[in-house]
Amino acid sequence: MEINKSNIKYKEWRSTEDMHEDTLNAISELRFINDEQQFLEDLIKNYTIDLIAEDTFTKSREVISSLSRHRKDLKPLLKKTMTHSNMLQTLLDDDEIPGEIERYKEAHHDLMVEVVAYYTKFKRVKRKIFSLVQKIIKHKKQKKLLC
Repeated sequence: MEINKSNIKYKEWRSTEDMHEDTLNAISELRFINDEQQFLEDLIKNYTIDLIAEDTFTKSREVISSLSRHRKDLKPLLKKTMTHSNMLQTLLDDDEIPGEIERYKEAHHDLMVEVVAYYTKFKRVKRKIFSLVQKIIKHKKQKKLLC
Protein backbone atom coordinates (compact mmCIF):
# COMPACT_ATOMS: atom_id res chain seq x y z
CA MET A 1 0.00 0.00 0.00
CA GLU A 2 1.22 3.50 -0.79
CA ILE A 3 0.59 4.80 2.72
CA ASN A 4 3.46 4.34 5.11
CA LYS A 5 3.89 5.18 8.77
CA SER A 6 6.17 8.17 8.11
CA ASN A 7 3.46 9.91 6.06
CA ILE A 8 0.75 9.15 8.59
CA LYS A 9 2.81 10.25 11.57
CA TYR A 10 3.25 13.84 10.43
CA LYS A 11 -0.41 14.68 10.06
CA GLU A 12 -0.01 18.39 10.75
CA TRP A 13 2.20 18.69 7.65
CA ARG A 14 -0.23 16.98 5.30
CA SER A 15 -2.04 19.20 2.83
CA THR A 16 -5.66 18.64 1.90
CA GLU A 17 -4.60 17.49 -1.57
CA ASP A 18 -2.19 14.93 -0.08
CA MET A 19 -4.88 13.62 2.25
CA HIS A 20 -7.29 13.31 -0.66
CA GLU A 21 -4.67 11.42 -2.68
CA ASP A 22 -4.03 9.10 0.30
CA THR A 23 -7.74 8.43 0.55
CA LEU A 24 -8.08 7.68 -3.16
CA ASN A 25 -5.14 5.27 -2.92
CA ALA A 26 -6.73 3.59 0.09
CA ILE A 27 -10.04 3.21 -1.79
CA SER A 28 -8.22 1.68 -4.73
CA GLU A 29 -6.35 -0.71 -2.45
CA LEU A 30 -9.53 -1.75 -0.63
CA ARG A 31 -11.27 -2.45 -3.94
CA PHE A 32 -8.33 -4.58 -5.00
CA ILE A 33 -8.51 -6.44 -1.68
CA ASN A 34 -12.17 -7.13 -2.45
CA ASP A 35 -11.10 -8.81 -5.70
CA GLU A 36 -8.36 -10.72 -3.88
CA GLN A 37 -10.86 -11.98 -1.34
CA GLN A 38 -13.07 -13.27 -4.14
CA PHE A 39 -10.07 -15.04 -5.66
CA LEU A 40 -9.17 -16.60 -2.29
CA GLU A 41 -12.74 -17.78 -1.79
CA ASP A 42 -12.68 -19.41 -5.23
CA LEU A 43 -9.34 -21.02 -4.40
CA ILE A 44 -10.77 -22.38 -1.17
CA LYS A 45 -13.78 -23.76 -3.05
CA ASN A 46 -11.46 -25.57 -5.45
CA TYR A 47 -9.58 -27.26 -2.60
CA THR A 48 -12.46 -27.73 -0.15
CA ILE A 49 -12.16 -31.51 0.04
CA ASP A 50 -8.45 -31.32 0.81
CA LEU A 51 -8.90 -28.49 3.31
CA ILE A 52 -11.39 -30.49 5.37
CA ALA A 53 -9.06 -33.46 5.60
CA GLU A 54 -8.19 -34.46 9.15
CA ASP A 55 -4.65 -33.11 9.16
CA THR A 56 -5.53 -29.61 7.89
CA PHE A 57 -9.09 -29.20 9.14
CA THR A 58 -8.49 -27.16 12.30
CA LYS A 59 -5.96 -24.84 10.71
CA SER A 60 -8.01 -24.33 7.57
CA ARG A 61 -11.21 -23.71 9.53
CA GLU A 62 -9.44 -20.98 11.51
CA VAL A 63 -8.02 -19.33 8.39
CA ILE A 64 -11.29 -19.52 6.46
CA SER A 65 -13.26 -18.00 9.33
CA SER A 66 -10.66 -15.25 9.53
CA LEU A 67 -11.10 -14.58 5.81
CA SER A 68 -14.87 -14.35 6.20
CA ARG A 69 -14.45 -11.88 9.10
CA HIS A 70 -12.24 -9.75 6.89
CA ARG A 71 -14.80 -9.97 4.11
CA LYS A 72 -17.50 -8.64 6.47
CA ASP A 73 -15.27 -5.80 7.70
CA LEU A 74 -14.30 -4.65 4.21
CA LYS A 75 -17.58 -3.07 3.07
CA PRO A 76 -18.01 -0.76 6.09
CA LEU A 77 -14.35 0.28 5.89
CA LEU A 78 -14.62 0.96 2.17
CA LYS A 79 -17.83 2.96 2.68
CA LYS A 80 -16.21 4.93 5.51
CA THR A 81 -13.19 5.69 3.32
CA MET A 82 -15.36 6.79 0.41
CA THR A 83 -17.37 9.09 2.70
CA HIS A 84 -14.12 10.53 4.01
CA SER A 85 -12.96 11.10 0.43
CA ASN A 86 -16.17 12.97 -0.36
CA MET A 87 -15.71 15.17 2.72
CA LEU A 88 -12.14 15.92 1.70
CA GLN A 89 -13.32 16.79 -1.81
CA THR A 90 -15.82 19.19 -0.26
CA LEU A 91 -13.04 20.66 1.84
CA LEU A 92 -10.94 21.15 -1.29
CA ASP A 93 -13.80 22.91 -3.07
CA ASP A 94 -15.16 25.10 -0.26
CA ASP A 95 -13.73 27.97 1.73
CA GLU A 96 -11.84 27.21 4.91
CA ILE A 97 -13.71 27.09 8.17
CA PRO A 98 -11.49 27.60 11.23
CA GLY A 99 -10.62 24.31 12.90
CA GLU A 100 -12.19 22.23 10.15
CA ILE A 101 -8.90 21.19 8.55
CA GLU A 102 -7.51 20.03 11.91
CA ARG A 103 -10.61 17.86 12.48
CA TYR A 104 -10.26 16.36 9.01
CA LYS A 105 -6.56 15.73 9.55
CA GLU A 106 -7.30 13.89 12.78
CA ALA A 107 -10.08 11.86 11.14
CA HIS A 108 -7.82 11.18 8.17
CA HIS A 109 -5.03 9.96 10.40
CA ASP A 110 -7.35 7.61 12.28
CA LEU A 111 -8.84 6.27 9.07
CA MET A 112 -5.47 5.67 7.40
CA VAL A 113 -4.22 3.83 10.50
CA GLU A 114 -7.36 1.67 10.36
CA VAL A 115 -6.85 0.94 6.64
CA VAL A 116 -3.19 0.03 7.13
CA ALA A 117 -4.09 -2.25 10.05
CA TYR A 118 -6.79 -3.95 7.97
CA TYR A 119 -4.39 -4.41 5.06
CA THR A 120 -1.72 -5.90 7.32
CA LYS A 121 -4.14 -8.38 8.88
CA PHE A 122 -5.48 -9.35 5.47
CA LYS A 123 -1.98 -10.01 4.16
CA ARG A 124 -1.39 -12.41 7.06
CA VAL A 125 -4.56 -14.32 6.27
CA LYS A 126 -3.68 -14.42 2.58
CA ARG A 127 -0.25 -15.87 3.34
CA LYS A 128 -1.81 -18.55 5.52
CA ILE A 129 -4.27 -19.53 2.80
CA PHE A 130 -1.54 -19.73 0.19
CA SER A 131 0.60 -21.77 2.55
CA LEU A 132 -2.22 -24.25 3.16
CA VAL A 133 -3.03 -24.59 -0.53
CA GLN A 134 0.65 -24.92 -1.38
CA LYS A 135 1.01 -27.81 1.06
CA ILE A 136 -2.07 -29.49 -0.41
CA ILE A 137 -0.76 -29.15 -3.97
CA LYS A 138 2.66 -30.53 -2.98
CA HIS A 139 1.02 -33.43 -1.19
CA LYS A 140 -1.13 -34.21 -4.23
CA LYS A 141 1.90 -34.14 -6.53
CA GLN A 142 3.81 -36.47 -4.21
CA LYS A 143 0.90 -38.90 -4.16
CA LYS A 144 0.69 -38.77 -7.92
CA LEU A 145 4.40 -39.50 -8.30
CA LEU A 146 4.23 -42.44 -5.91
CA CYS A 147 1.33 -44.07 -7.74
